[in-house]
Amino acid sequence: MALYAIGDLHLSLGCDKPMDVFGGRWTNYVDKLLEGFSQLRDEDLTVLCGDLSWGMSLEGARDDFLFIDRLPGRKVVLKGNHDYWWSTATKARRFFAENGIDTIDILYNNCCLYGETALCGTRGWPFDDLAAQGEKLMAREAGRLRMSLQAAGDAAQRIAFLHYPPIYPGAAAQELVDVLHDFGVTECYYGHLHGKSIRYATQGERDGITYRLISADGLAFCPYKIR
Repeated sequence: MALYAIGDLHLSLGCDKPMDVFGGRWTNYVDKLLEGFSQLRDEDLTVLCGDLSWGMSLEGARDDFLFIDRLPGRKVVLKGNHDYWWSTATKARRFFAENGIDTIDILYNNCCLYGETALCGTRGWPFDDLAAQGEKLMAREAGRLRMSLQAAGDAAQRIAFLHYPPIYPGAAAQELVDVLHDFGVTECYYGHLHGKSIRYATQGERDGITYRLISADGLAFCPYKIR
């Protein structure tokens, strides 16, 4: 059983918002995702780090989730800033069950296990949103990350997954980074960055934590193998 991660699939199989219109790497991206996932086996697990579907509701995202469900392996999904279909984890799980979607679980105020390793995470928030509401949302996301890491209990290891980058060249979402350090996290995977922004992603080891960008177009739509 292998562990993978990828984010920002931006599927639109049930609505008219295909990413192909951006050209370049996004041309035929659905076919590229199918090819990228073809290396996986049914026993593998992939963490999907947000921005999965352009659907505006669970029903509007149904075709996208059926597509994800048919991809090899189990999937654990967390919320991104463009996941407008998101309401609550309970409603999502109910929707999955009602539609025969049985390979997808939700990572939200909880953790999921990969062997003895706890998979933890939350959406995160932009470090440079300095408005009062931004500070409130950052504090809330730090709390959710802490709750997820606490849910890991006595797991041998914790790996963190976020949608927004927690660290940038010369800056950081310090509230989130502090929580990672509090729990001894040494690996963190994130998405959100696309196109030319990818070149500015902070990757590699910083203060004992190794960061890795896993947005789909940055990975040529092939899930990144962690283990």
